[in-house]
Amino acid sequence: MNVMTVISLPFSRRSGWRELQQRQPPIPLLAWVVVLPMSLIPPLMLYYAGTHYGNDFAPGFADRSWRHITTILFLAELLTFFVMGWLIHSIANSRELSISYHDAYLLAAMAPLPLWSSALVLFVPSLLLNALAVLVALGISCSLIYHGLQALCRRESNDIVAMSATYTVIACGILAWGLLMAVVWAY
Repeated sequence: MNVMTVISLPFSRRSGWRELQQRQPPIPLLAWVVVLPMSLIPPLMLYYAGTHYGNDFAPGFADRSWRHITTILFLAELLTFFVMGWLIHSIANSRELSISYHDAYLLAAMAPLPLWSSALVLFVPSLLLNALAVLVALGISCSLIYHGLQALCRRESNDIVAMSATYTVIACGILAWGLLMAVVWAY
């Protein structure tokens, strides 16, 4: 699969999703090859920003124990992949949709790619720019979930059912992300 196919995933239910589904990468391979390396980016970038920018980035930013915070963040990201795969499967199958565990975990591995990649903006010591990058990445992740549910579900669904399932998955994901950020900032 080439980079252009991956880039087109959030914008279409047809382009790229079938190719990914046909490849049938095992869930452990997804965890090792996609989730593990990509989930390292935010903790490493946050550690870099926390140890290099100090209070220039945000007040009180330098006073944190970045080694512990980033370790907790990394472990939570790995746990979130497994929980979100189960959640996507449960939500989609409780609606008129039908998705296999494999495809649910495939979607759980693809959906956070923009969020993980947005952490690279931490090379720039601008809180506003970083917040904007996270918001754009969140929107792209939402689109990935929506189009992924449309493409990967075995039953043809109408847009309202797919949108409803997407909203539920996104709400749970944002709640988990918010709790994680609260833990990170409180630490």
